[in-house]
Amino acid sequence: MISTIGAGIGGIATAIRLARKGYQVRVFEQQGKPGGKLNELRVNGFRFDAGPSLFTLPQLVDELIAGANTSAFSYQKLELITRYFFPDGTVLHAWAEPERFAEEVADKLNDKHTDVLRYLKESRELYELTANTFVYSPFPQLKNFFTLQSLKLAMNPKKLKAFETMHEVNCKFFSDFRTIQLFDRYATYNGSNPYLAPGTLTMIPHLEHNIGAYFPNEGMYAITNELVRIAESLGVEFVYNAHVDKIDTRNSRVVGINVNGSGVESNYVVNNTDIFTAYQTMLNEVPLASRLAAQQPSSSALIFYFGVKGTHPQLDVHNILFTANYFSEFKAMEQGSISDDPTVYIFITSKRIATDAPDGHENWFVMINVPPNTGQNWDELRLKAREAILAKVKRMVGIDLADLIVAEDYLDPVRIEQRTGSFRGSLYGISSNNRMAAFNRHPNRSKNVKGLYFVGGSVHPGGGIPLCLASAKIVDSFFKPL
Repeated sequence: MISTIGAGIGGIATAIRLARKGYQVRVFEQQGKPGGKLNELRVNGFRFDAGPSLFTLPQLVDELIAGANTSAFSYQKLELITRYFFPDGTVLHAWAEPERFAEEVADKLNDKHTDVLRYLKESRELYELTANTFVYSPFPQLKNFFTLQSLKLAMNPKKLKAFETMHEVNCKFFSDFRTIQLFDRYATYNGSNPYLAPGTLTMIPHLEHNIGAYFPNEGMYAITNELVRIAESLGVEFVYNAHVDKIDTRNSRVVGINVNGSGVESNYVVNNTDIFTAYQTMLNEVPLASRLAAQQPSSSALIFYFGVKGTHPQLDVHNILFTANYFSEFKAMEQGSISDDPTVYIFITSKRIATDAPDGHENWFVMINVPPNTGQNWDELRLKAREAILAKVKRMVGIDLADLIVAEDYLDPVRIEQRTGSFRGSLYGISSNNRMAAFNRHPNRSKNVKGLYFVGGSVHPGGGIPLCLASAKIVDSFFKPL
């Protein structure tokens, strides 16, 4: 019997993989429905994808769907990934196709077409050089460093770009601050600061522009729904409103878990909750390694879910409204606050799914990056940020939202922590704001407790849908078929 704690995407994916190997799996979720951060919200006739909004590396989902009797899940590749709005009035279309994107940058910004293509080429090379070692393999393990890929990396350590920041790398490629800002933004994909995070993160644009960005035809939450359906067809049992109080151990081995005050015997436990939360509550008799306990949580998010009157063609599915001073935005977050002029991300699924909003309306998911919760007055910060966002949308896009919002809800670090158990409401576990970040993530198998495994965004290889699914593959590799 395998008990999985948490029905986030990593826990669901692990359950599917292990059920296919013949194991009996039960998933215990504290909320009333599955998904964790990959969830949905419905407000007065509007449907919103509540968390992750961009779908990359779809093959990781395809692997889980393969072999299912039927699959209702489908997706399409985006031709236009993001529409960028700059304070000087420039509007840039980030086309998925590298050549077309490079031409757009050359036409709208002061950087060369060839420089963009060279950047994306190096982004691809960096991903291909590091992915097997840092993403798809158990880490850190000594044997991982004796592969052909690792030897290539050892012979070309500069290619890792670990000893310069992401911003510094981008400055070497481009001269226009707007191009640099565009590529600096990719640090936020794992909750990091481009002025501190290693240049290794410049591999991230490869996922969008060389592999592709995709849109599930029924929205992001369709990923959760489909994987749960497949898991259940394999005999996986999901138990909701189930609070796991403790992971029970005996002689340094898992023997079960305590759920809502009752014991459940288990030969193995897969933890899909935040490791900081897990060690403080369910594993309080097992120490968290000091090097891990000292890590700083990633950034969080403040999200407004606006039901908006009217349709607005100046916006696409994914939109970014940049700040004039990106550095000050990250400096404010370092200090636990929010910039007066934050970069705003707007995600509108009703552009493609008409039923996500009533006729003549749109569903706006409006997000800014914010620091994790350390006791700030979030009611005050939220209201201040809302005013700044409305002013920015009016100034940069020409849409006066004040009288157009007909439905509204929000998600802040406090609610994220309450609903998902993420330490301080961080979105991606620990940040990658130092060159050793890849070496300091919690491993996927416990060294202290036999039979205990870890998946999800707070452990190796990191946060976000692709990396959570990769963590499930790694845990699966530890189990032999029955």
